[in-house]
Amino acid sequence: MSQEADKGGDSTGADTRRVVGRIGRPHGLNGEVTVQVHTDFPAQRFAVGAQLRDDAGRVHAIETVRPHRGVLLVRFAGITDREAAVELRGHTLSVDVAELPDLTDPDEFYDHQLEGLAAVGPDGAALGRVREVVHAPASDLLVLDTARGEVLVPFVQAIVPEVDLAGGRVVLDPPAGLLD
Repeated sequence: MSQEADKGGDSTGADTRRVVGRIGRPHGLNGEVTVQVHTDFPAQRFAVGAQLRDDAGRVHAIETVRPHRGVLLVRFAGITDREAAVELRGHTLSVDVAELPDLTDPDEFYDHQLEGLAAVGPDGAALGRVREVVHAPASDLLVLDTARGEVLVPFVQAIVPEVDLAGGRVVLDPPAGLLD
C-alpha cells in the first residue's frame, strides 16, 4: 500500500526534499562513484542528464550511469578523477517532492504523504499520529505515536481500511490488543 519511492525518512533537512541515493566509494580512476539507490524509480532518478542535490547543497548532473554488482556506477559532470570522486563519498542525493511522479494506483502512497496523518478508529476516536513508514519484509508498517508510546501497525487493508489524505487521517480497525 505504501510506495517506498523516494524515501522520506531520510530527508535532507527540508520537508520538500527526499533522498534517492547515497554516494559510496570511487570506482576506477575517471571520477565514477558507486551509488546505493534509495528509490523505486532508479531509471528516472539516475538517468543521464538528471540533476540531483547532495546534502551539502551542490547540484550534480549525471553524465553516465550503469549497473554494477547491486549498485549503480555514476559519473557526474565535472567529476573527472578519483580525487574529486573521493570528496563525494558519503553524501546523500535528493530530489524535490514536486518532482515525484504521480502514483496511478489509488491504494499507493508516498511515505511523506502518510507521515503526520492522524490515526483514528472507525468511530473517529483519536488513536495517535503516523510518525513514519517502515518497509519490513512481510509488509509495510505505520509507526504511530500514541498516548501509550510507539506502536507498529501493519499497513494492510484489513487494519487500515481508509487513507484520507485530504482529511489528514488514516482510519484504523486494529485487532484486539494491537494498540495495547
